[in-house]
Amino acid sequence: MALAAFREKFPDCECVLLNTCNRVELYVGSQTDIELPTTTELIEFVTGFHNESIEEFESHFLKLEAKPAIDHLFSVASSIDSIVLGETQISAQVHEAYERATSGGYAGPTMHAAFQHANQVAKRVINETEIHRRRISVPSVAVSEIASDFFERFDDKQIVVIGSGEMGVETLQYLKGAGATKITIVNRSEDKANAVAEKFSVRAMPWEKLDSLLADADLVVSTTGASQPIMTESRYRAIATNRSKRTLLILDLAVPRDFEAAIGKMPGVYLYSVDDLQAVCDRNRTFREQQLPKAQRIIGEESERLLGDWNHRSSGATIRALRDQADQMKQTELIRLFSKQVMIDSTPEMQAEIGAAFERLINKMLHSPLQSIREVAQSENRDTFLSVLRKLFQIR
Repeated sequence: MALAAFREKFPDCECVLLNTCNRVELYVGSQTDIELPTTTELIEFVTGFHNESIEEFESHFLKLEAKPAIDHLFSVASSIDSIVLGETQISAQVHEAYERATSGGYAGPTMHAAFQHANQVAKRVINETEIHRRRISVPSVAVSEIASDFFERFDDKQIVVIGSGEMGVETLQYLKGAGATKITIVNRSEDKANAVAEKFSVRAMPWEKLDSLLADADLVVSTTGASQPIMTESRYRAIATNRSKRTLLILDLAVPRDFEAAIGKMPGVYLYSVDDLQAVCDRNRTFREQQLPKAQRIIGEESERLLGDWNHRSSGATIRALRDQADQMKQTELIRLFSKQVMIDSTPEMQAEIGAAFERLINKMLHSPLQSIREVAQSENRDTFLSVLRKLFQIR
């Protein structure tokens, strides 16, 4: 397993591995820069794990650090850095990658902070923009916008899905999600239709039953890969004589079309082709793109907030440790001083004055290093500076 191999090679680092259909991303973090592997070491690890040549794949690696890395994670989690803008599937994949790293003990404080914050950013983008709200795939538009505008409900409608390929399966998912229950799937390959029907708990019927099914249908979605229309005008006229006066909505998602265009001009028939649906998809895609600047502003705000929290905690912890160390040294020296014979008879006022002098001396000695910590709080060299300072003063 890649995460286990990474931990074995870099025991002081945290990691989360995100692997989707079009991306492989390795998120690496630690409490200090010194513990982080170099770019070369990371490339060697990835190529070595897959037994591949570094020279062949080195140009395909992209390295992001600090704020750009956080910006990228937030963009991925918010679904604005995906093949389909606003596609929510990538958000779930980011969450699964984080859960996998957490359950295996590969994610620590840095990864927890980054990925939990990424989830919050994704929620803000969902709630404060409309980048996810308009469908942009042909099957989703067919069901959620065209059919949903045509029918008030789906559970009482007789629905026929023609074709059990990728388009047909995606359409079935949306129909089931919309509450459809009376669905029949028809495919030239009866075995394939039966397999899809079993998966979605719908009915499968032989191809020869298509005409009788259309006679009783309220909604037809056709998705075959036929090179010629499977339903001609003359064939449908024969079917229409057996239909009641109910209207029929036909969503022809096939390219080339499955239903001849003339069928759409017949009484009681509403026929939408893939070109009609694609126009809606394009309009919705443009709308999502218009929401992109708002989503990017949210990501920028949250990225600055997370990095600010990290800087504050890291710098604050070092400042407290430095003061605590100095205070402990002061108390030790005061106890040693007041225990000497010459100081046994000293008054409380005298002891307080000596203690105050020690305090002023420590404050003056710490002023410069503490001021330097504050000055580099937002600098890209902050982690390196703090690591050197902790090593200099032997702060754990």
